[in-house]
Amino acid sequence: MRAVILAGGLGLRLRPYTTILPKPLLPVGDRPIIEHILRRLHGAGVREVDLCVGHLGELIQVYLSQATSLPPDLELRWHWEEEPLGTAGALRVVPGLQGTFIAMNGDILTTLDYRDLLDFHRQAGAALTVATHARRVRVDLGVIDADGGRIVGYREKPSLDYDVSMGIYVYDERALEYLPPDGACQFPELVQLLLDASETVAAYRSDAEWFDIGTVEEHQKAADAVEAAPEVFRA
Repeated sequence: MRAVILAGGLGLRLRPYTTILPKPLLPVGDRPIIEHILRRLHGAGVREVDLCVGHLGELIQVYLSQATSLPPDLELRWHWEEEPLGTAGALRVVPGLQGTFIAMNGDILTTLDYRDLLDFHRQAGAALTVATHARRVRVDLGVIDADGGRIVGYREKPSLDYDVSMGIYVYDERALEYLPPDGACQFPELVQLLLDASETVAAYRSDAEWFDIGTVEEHQKAADAVEAAPEVFRA
């Protein structure tokens, strides 16, 4: 099984940390987030990993080339974005993507069952499957429902429930045919192109532990979770 890790982002919301470290090398517990990802993917049967890197990518390459704790049969390949290509467009720099493969962001800490995700994707016959997670958003203000200048409803500090993308996807190679031939392409753009073409885009809902380490606050939450229960995240 093959996986692509998107690790070329600037990590602007994690500054000042990411001025000297790329986001995938930020430590969570006793290892950087990228090592958590690689070890869990390996445990699910992934043996080939393509890393799309940009900002400070040399540091990621140096660290992983010297990480003796990684499984010896895990093959890593490196692909450099000369300019930002987006969360879907970055796949264009990876040659030979065929069949079914996982693609994911390089800042995700999760206990997601990748084998079950792959089985779900195949059973759905989807061009693309998005792993999703339930997220509740609390609004700290009174929310007005209005129609023609008249209030028709009022909700005080409501909670809104959404299914959000976990930043983890399973692609069928046919989905790549819908990528624009050049320029940046973000993942939501690709999803819309597939939907416009009546392709099946499946949603795999998971209640696994999940942290999207895109902000200082989320990084701290992930670090606290690993400190409290390291065995849960150990792969």
